[in-house]
Amino acid sequence: MTANNILPLEGITVIALEQAVAAPLCTRQLAEQGARVIKVERPGSGDFARAYDDRVKGLSSHFVWVNRSKESLALNLKTEKGLEILHRLLAEADVLVQNLAPGACERMGLSFKSLHGQYPGLIVCDISGYGTGGPYESKKAYDLMIQSESGFLSVTGSPEQDGMAKAGCSVADIAAGMYAQNAILSALLLRSRTGHGTHIDVSMLESLVEWMGYPMYYSFDGAPSPPRAGASHSTIYPYGPFPVGDGKTVMLGLQNEREWKAFCEGVLERPSLAIDPRFSNNPARSENREALRAVIVAVFRGMTLAEVGERLDSAGIANASVNDMAQVWEHPQLTARDRWVGVDTPVGKVPALKAPGLWFPEAVSEVPSVGQHNETILSDLGYGAADIAHMYRNGVL
Repeated sequence: MTANNILPLEGITVIALEQAVAAPLCTRQLAEQGARVIKVERPGSGDFARAYDDRVKGLSSHFVWVNRSKESLALNLKTEKGLEILHRLLAEADVLVQNLAPGACERMGLSFKSLHGQYPGLIVCDISGYGTGGPYESKKAYDLMIQSESGFLSVTGSPEQDGMAKAGCSVADIAAGMYAQNAILSALLLRSRTGHGTHIDVSMLESLVEWMGYPMYYSFDGAPSPPRAGASHSTIYPYGPFPVGDGKTVMLGLQNEREWKAFCEGVLERPSLAIDPRFSNNPARSENREALRAVIVAVFRGMTLAEVGERLDSAGIANASVNDMAQVWEHPQLTARDRWVGVDTPVGKVPALKAPGLWFPEAVSEVPSVGQHNETILSDLGYGAADIAHMYRNGVL
């Protein structure tokens, strides 16, 4: 909670021409810092992510995740009246966020260049696969394509020739959405000093390539890339999953020689291994990982997961359980820290994780249905009931 319940983005209005994950994640973060976010959707079907699946009581898991705390306006932007309404919203807005198909906003006259003269204080954030300009500007992009183009797939998965694996969540979308949110916050601060809006151009490719800094520098100047190592680390060892005697798996990681010595003495109970030339430093351990793995597995074979975890904790070695989604929903640490909140949806209340870091519960609201806030938003703009009814009849809403 904040002093006097003042929200950091209170009074800021964001217009979102968004779909899928990247832009919706960005605007949900802004909404839960106090901004009013008006999500403009296609009449009828809305954001196509609404139809990705039906796992949340009939609603899409992706949509429920990234679209709470917003207002939904169903608006046909292919009509003259629809564009007129959008411009009336933009005249009073602070930020426009869009991740429509490449070139779509420009064709509707909604580029920063077109809008800046009319609304000099408006911040325009474009999120796309490859960014404005360059040979890939118009290339269609989904999360998997960016994982591939960024080199992420080349270092992710098992060592076999065909062992590449995509991340189990939309990492390129998430990276772009969070960089977009960060840039918008900076642009709002800048506008408070200059009075002028800024154009923000966030590319999914650049966002994920930024995350690839370690493997890129590791392979700098023609050096070989880090090999794919499954759930293990490609260059640090022991670091990854190991089977234990009760059929479960422990995930553990060592980062330095102090931890290696403690691991040998307190976990493996083999202090001589700490000075074994095959394992005396990390490059040697990584080079001889199969031999070291055999030693570790042999020790863990006679222990349960709880017993291994107790030894690792006592020795100060980082370790974790390999949880599935059901276990994450019930994670004792999240429960102890009261990190869940109930959020309303069109099909009832569902649990949601509170935003990490600053948390403003008064800014959190329901996941909207398509066009749920049409009448409220249009009434605020001065349209009467007869006008709104006419728009419905003519396919504007």
